[in-house]
Amino acid sequence: TNREPSKMTRKRDYLYFEMFQEGVRYAMEAAALLHRDLEHFDSSGLDEQIDAMHQLEHQADLTKHQAMEKLIREFITPLEREDILSLTSAIDDVTDSIEDVLLRLYMFNIRTLRPDALEFSKIITDCCHALLDLMEEFPNFRKSKSIKDKIIEINHLEEVGDKLYTEAIHRLHTEQTEAATLLAWTTIYERFEKCCDRCEDVADSVELVILKNS
Repeated sequence: TNREPSKMTRKRDYLYFEMFQEGVRYAMEAAALLHRDLEHFDSSGLDEQIDAMHQLEHQADLTKHQAMEKLIREFITPLEREDILSLTSAIDDVTDSIEDVLLRLYMFNIRTLRPDALEFSKIITDCCHALLDLMEEFPNFRKSKSIKDKIIEINHLEEVGDKLYTEAIHRLHTEQTEAATLLAWTTIYERFEKCCDRCEDVADSVELVILKNS
């Protein structure tokens, strides 16, 4: 006979979804921090901004490790273990990719931002907000009527990021001839675009869970 899961089991299962949400909130904080840093860009203060970003990334890592430790202890989990691992890792990669943008600005000693940079950080912020929206709906994925639309929204934002990347690279190579500047900004734009890709990776992992459990 199929027994209805106890309240204790349901509450324990929900903790996994809360950990996913917590991981995405760190990514949202990182995106907001990046956007603020670019809005008030000061190359002389980048090392301090990197320290602040690294603290966030470290907290996100701790969340991931807590999820891993819980997974090792649990006998029954609400999703397949490999799906929990994949999702936790994909969420952590979002925060890592946002931190990487600031690191590249520092490494290439960027003194003045190109206008596209703020557009990119805005899209990344929107992607992370959409991710949290998705993760808040995720516990109800078996019955949800809106979760697929939330995945589509993230796919759409990633496409917007792709288009901006194409246009930004085109403008860069139209306006610049200096090799060092071309190399630096080509790399930075790639890192921006990677943030959007990492958000889509999370949405893809959620979509895979839905398919496997439908």
